[in-house]
Amino acid sequence: MKVSLASLLLCCALPLAAQQSPDLDRKLSAKIADSLKSTGAPSVSVAVVQDGRLVYAQAFGYADMAKGRAADAATRYAVGSISKQFTAVALLLLQEQGKLSLDDKVSKYFPDLTRAADVTIRQLLTHTAGYEDFAPQDYMIPEWSHPTTPLAILDRWSKKPLNFEPGTRWQYSNTNYVLAAEIFDKVSRQPLLDFLAEKIFRPLEMRSAGDCQVASPLDATAYTRYAAGPPRVVEREASGWYFGAGELCMTPSDLARWDIAFLQKKILSERSYAEFTREARLANGDFTHYALGLQMGDLRNIPMLFHGGEVSGFLASNSVFPNRAGAVIVLSNEDGVDLIGPVSRQVSELVFLPDRPPATDEEIHQVRSILDGLRRGQLDRSLFTANANYYFGETALADYKASLAAMGELKSVIRVSESLRGGMIHRGYRAEYDKKTVSLNIYVMPDGKYEQFLVVAQ
Repeated sequence: MKVSLASLLLCCALPLAAQQSPDLDRKLSAKIADSLKSTGAPSVSVAVVQDGRLVYAQAFGYADMAKGRAADAATRYAVGSISKQFTAVALLLLQEQGKLSLDDKVSKYFPDLTRAADVTIRQLLTHTAGYEDFAPQDYMIPEWSHPTTPLAILDRWSKKPLNFEPGTRWQYSNTNYVLAAEIFDKVSRQPLLDFLAEKIFRPLEMRSAGDCQVASPLDATAYTRYAAGPPRVVEREASGWYFGAGELCMTPSDLARWDIAFLQKKILSERSYAEFTREARLANGDFTHYALGLQMGDLRNIPMLFHGGEVSGFLASNSVFPNRAGAVIVLSNEDGVDLIGPVSRQVSELVFLPDRPPATDEEIHQVRSILDGLRRGQLDRSLFTANANYYFGETALADYKASLAAMGELKSVIRVSESLRGGMIHRGYRAEYDKKTVSLNIYVMPDGKYEQFLVVAQ
């Protein structure tokens, strides 16, 4: 059945616990729909948590392009490595029960693995163990078409020499989490997925959450892309490859339910929660910006715990903002396209930084126009203050013209920062030319005139 574009751009299937303001809801939907259209990806599904409540859950585009099946808020997506935080929580719960310690050596459970007496469970979960990643590729390789077992993965990759001394470096490794999940199964004598269903999914009413290998008619079809080509249906990994590391599927709304429980510290004890979110340090004290299945960063100075996910045909992003009691989840059914990151950032800024809106098309157009003029040695002086016009004297204009012309055509301008200083708005941009990328250091007066417009070579 053919689905109209209008119906695809506004599909929402779940009641919301709280409602965004109509204006913000409209802005979010417009921004997400525009981003999907510009990338040509089949679909994107977004959920937003604000003040500890699910306030937005909408999907855009096609869950299955050939069948004309529209994506909606009930469509399931693979969340890839976001699964890792659930494995970490399962092990923390076993630690609470006194069945293991994260500081146990791997040798207690798998003594035959390389340097097992020197590697701890905690180092597995923080990617500081040294075991080589069995799946670094960002595309489907032939081997993954054939079923395997977690023990076969460990026998092949966890018996290799370590890539580094445990605790001395950080290196992302799916092998670490397969091993951690196998330790969980051995200690608990209960399959990891059954434990997650019992302790997390059912109590939190995450009804869609489960193993991607157990197909659902609500699953999105997996797509990939070759360079800038169209979406192509792609094969999924066979069973056994991502046990404990990336095997989960769910809707954004169900992942939001997990984020709400996380923000409210419902599943773990205070002590376990502190361990879960504490950044690992290397032996020499260097930062890793990684906790237990969680990355650490910020959104324009707002603390953020986040993780991405990628398996064949799917990309995922989950960002949690404890200081705002909020979260943003973005899932898509195509890999090889730059959609998830920009949408997550745009939505997060609209929701959590309403007083610092993202760059408008008009703003970027004006900055580009000024750069294009400077490349020709020209300047619309009505846009600048007296100080800025003084700066752009004859020598300055000549140097701007010569140096910008040598960089080739201007390809893109992106605002990367914004702050206040001296009664003005300070903005930083990245301008990419054919041959060089430069930074822009700009001050804007309250009346909109430019007090400063500096191009800084990188």
